[in-house]
Amino acid sequence: MDDPSVALPGGADPAERTRELRRAHAAFTQDGRVEAPVRAVIARSWRRCARARVSPECVPRVELAGAELRSYREQHPLARVLPLFRELVGAFASDGAHLLAVCDARGSLLWVEGEPATMRRAEGLGFVPGARWAETAMGTNAPGTAVAVGEPVQVFGAEHFSRRVHPWTCAAAPVRDPRTGRLLGAVDVTGGDWLAHPHSLAFVRAVAYAAEARLALLDPAPPAPGDRLTALGRDEALLTGGDREVRLGRRHSEIMALLAQHPEGLSGEELAIALYEDESVSPVTLRAEMSRLRGLLGQRRAPLSRPYRTAAPLEADFTAVTRHLASGAVSAALARYPGPLLPASTAPGIVRLRRRIEEQARAAVIERADPGLLTDWVCSPWGAEDAEVWRALAAVLPAAGRTAALARVRALDAELGVPPQDVPGNRQGPGRTAQERSATAPPPGARSPRGRATYRQPARP
Repeated sequence: MDDPSVALPGGADPAERTRELRRAHAAFTQDGRVEAPVRAVIARSWRRCARARVSPECVPRVELAGAELRSYREQHPLARVLPLFRELVGAFASDGAHLLAVCDARGSLLWVEGEPATMRRAEGLGFVPGARWAETAMGTNAPGTAVAVGEPVQVFGAEHFSRRVHPWTCAAAPVRDPRTGRLLGAVDVTGGDWLAHPHSLAFVRAVAYAAEARLALLDPAPPAPGDRLTALGRDEALLTGGDREVRLGRRHSEIMALLAQHPEGLSGEELAIALYEDESVSPVTLRAEMSRLRGLLGQRRAPLSRPYRTAAPLEADFTAVTRHLASGAVSAALARYPGPLLPASTAPGIVRLRRRIEEQARAAVIERADPGLLTDWVCSPWGAEDAEVWRALAAVLPAAGRTAALARVRALDAELGVPPQDVPGNRQGPGRTAQERSATAPPPGARSPRGRATYRQPARP
């Protein structure tokens, strides 16, 4: 029986398989039918592309360039195993008709290297460092699909969702942090039909394993002393340090998030105001919570008092996001943003901080006017009802692909009581005319989506 993970079964004629796949691709893009010989892994990917409204005529977009790309690559964990990728993949194909590519966990290409003539062909395709090749941006492709499913993937010719990529074949495997299991990105080999061989899939999988082994040798011990708070997209935060991970209750999660945001410390009165909606809560209530928190964390990690502060530097995931946003590294910020800060919390200080982070992120996404970033935002649970970002997405999409986004804008505007508005084509941000800006802004007196959170808020107790 043929291996379903291999793009070209043994003995199959590449030319005939290409003709069959092109017919199947046309059937799916025109009528939504999946026909033989499309493999299950490809069929699932095509359906995801259809749900994400990816066009088979899609064109890649460069998100990172210049200093921002250099800075992001230098800080990325896979930079440390790039020499290993070059050594192994460079030795794989002596004829030079292949490319080595490395992407991050969002499908953005970090490095693309190879023989100059092949590189020129890839550049004409938009397969270049800084370009977004996630499934939501470029449809089915080996690096984008590998990070989407977390498994090695081989994509042959017309299995690619984008027709522009049909002349290429690629194989990619995800690379994970050996200590945490977190997805770091993928390593990819791209070239001609010969890459559809089973050996290329096995090879790229072995390269990924080698990279993970090298990373484990480079970091044999846990991170340096200093705890880390993970609170984005979670109702209950995780506090990690040394070899111990503590899942905090909701109130303790709020306390630690506020202390992480205020390393200088907070007085008892300041912390109580930030924690409790009822301003008449007794100081004894806060002291009791702090006592329970100290018992949970132990003497070394428990917060100090007078003022309340962390016992050691505490790195929080939301502070990393805000740093990236402040430096203009929007793609890097969104790669670390799995959702709003403690979304179920109604603590006043957390609500303010959560909204500030979200507003900074969404403003940066809108300002960047990048279809891939905008699509990722509106396809997320917290952005699905964000009328302003849907409107920005509709403004930058080509006319042929704008229908679904406009329909969503109209539906959300109707919910908010906003009259129908025109969305200008392909113009967004500071370069728009005054007339265009007024066309996309809610009319006076209408309820603006900017003033509300873009995810369903927790009910007040």
